[in-house]
Amino acid sequence: MTQDHTTGPDATPETPAPWRPSRTVAVVLAGGTGTRLGLGIPKQLLKIAGKPIIEHTLAVFEAAAEIDEIIVLMATGHVADAQQIVDKAGFCKVSKVIEGGDTRNATTRIALDAVGEGDVNILFHDAVRPLVSARIVRECVNALWTYSAVDVAIPSADTIIQVDENECITDIPVRATLRRGQTPQAFRSGTIREAYRRAEGDPDFAATDDCGVVLRYLPGTPIKVIDGSDENIKVTHPVDVHLADKLFQLAAAQAPRLTDHRSYTEELTGRTIVIFGGSYGIGHDLAELARRYGAQVFPFSRSSTGTHVERAEDVEAALKTAFEATGRIDHVVVTAGILEKGSLTDMDQETMDRVLQVNFVGPVIAARQSLPYLQQTKGQLLLYTSSSYTRGRAQYALYSATKAALVNLTQALADEWAEFGVRVNCINPERTATPMRTKAFGEEPEHTLLAAETVAQSSLDVLISDLTGQVIDVRRAPGEPAPVPAQPTVADQDRLASGVDAG
Repeated sequence: MTQDHTTGPDATPETPAPWRPSRTVAVVLAGGTGTRLGLGIPKQLLKIAGKPIIEHTLAVFEAAAEIDEIIVLMATGHVADAQQIVDKAGFCKVSKVIEGGDTRNATTRIALDAVGEGDVNILFHDAVRPLVSARIVRECVNALWTYSAVDVAIPSADTIIQVDENECITDIPVRATLRRGQTPQAFRSGTIREAYRRAEGDPDFAATDDCGVVLRYLPGTPIKVIDGSDENIKVTHPVDVHLADKLFQLAAAQAPRLTDHRSYTEELTGRTIVIFGGSYGIGHDLAELARRYGAQVFPFSRSSTGTHVERAEDVEAALKTAFEATGRIDHVVVTAGILEKGSLTDMDQETMDRVLQVNFVGPVIAARQSLPYLQQTKGQLLLYTSSSYTRGRAQYALYSATKAALVNLTQALADEWAEFGVRVNCINPERTATPMRTKAFGEEPEHTLLAAETVAQSSLDVLISDLTGQVIDVRRAPGEPAPVPAQPTVADQDRLASGVDAG
């Protein structure tokens, strides 16, 4: 008989086998009922930024390359509601939508059964944390190559105090060692299963999160903490709804940029683009760029074609012209706008009407008239806001108000038109070198302004992307050459004197 030396007192421990999970599963925990929000529906079904909270959450994991499968555990009586959201959004990674348990721990056990046996990475995430980032998901999964349990947390900005039953302070822990826990929490499947197996024998078992179960029942198991984010809030109280909605509004999407001229040509050749406000500035540069890549572009403006975007008959005629020439309209872009400075109380009625009509009524009319054409091509409507949409600015109150309205219009129409396959987005450029800005603010240091060509390029990237309902920030990159403002024609100069900008 050969002696087994591995069990002797001097034996060298075996090196653990490298972790080789068969897949990575995101378990979205959606068992809340919305009691603290005072709602009649589970909070995860509440809409923010035009979509149910759970849809925002699922979209993050659907888009994450690190995630292979998604399982949703839904509140009792609302599984069908969640399944409908999954089906409508077309989430291909969602394999199961099932009913959760009465407690968080019971729900985790159901999830483990749903995942099945085998070596698997499992991420547990609160459905009502819709602002979790792709970076957090990626770092959680990457950490599992080294650690068998991973938590997400952020430093506490507040001093934490411990109190007794009389609400008197008993201790003030050192803040530097404290963190505020978030989700996801990630585990190697064997680790979390073993922790719950041991917990079953404890009659006093109760935990508020899964890392706590590992910490208590698998002492000595390192739990890696990665950085969360302040935006990764949990929608629990009424104020959280407003905060989350505003965070979505302020979040800037990024349109993917193609790598070369050929790729843009392949995407744009044969497409028809209609631009309202295409005589100069951003609209003009977008038209030139799109033509260069093979698109058929129809720019319309007050000066070049006599088209008033605030007149329904003008918009209808413009769209008809483009459609009759090419048989399709893939994209409608509205860059026309007016920036009139001055106190609201000093502004005459005619000026107020013109600002409101061109800046807001015009895009509304363009949207209504464009939908039948965009439905046929599953196309996109692209609008433009400005940084003043987040906070109204003195001396151009109406301009700020209309730009904020366009953001809300974008998000609302993206939701309304999703069933038609039509996308709606909004570009938010920083201060841009256009004649309209020069007229309003005079000469400014060139290094502080964005080139109109840069905004045009970002606009083109958005048009050929799958984004919808997004506000896309365009910022001047460090080291970018100072822009040279486009020079308006004589006709444009006359029109600028009346305060109307075409791009």
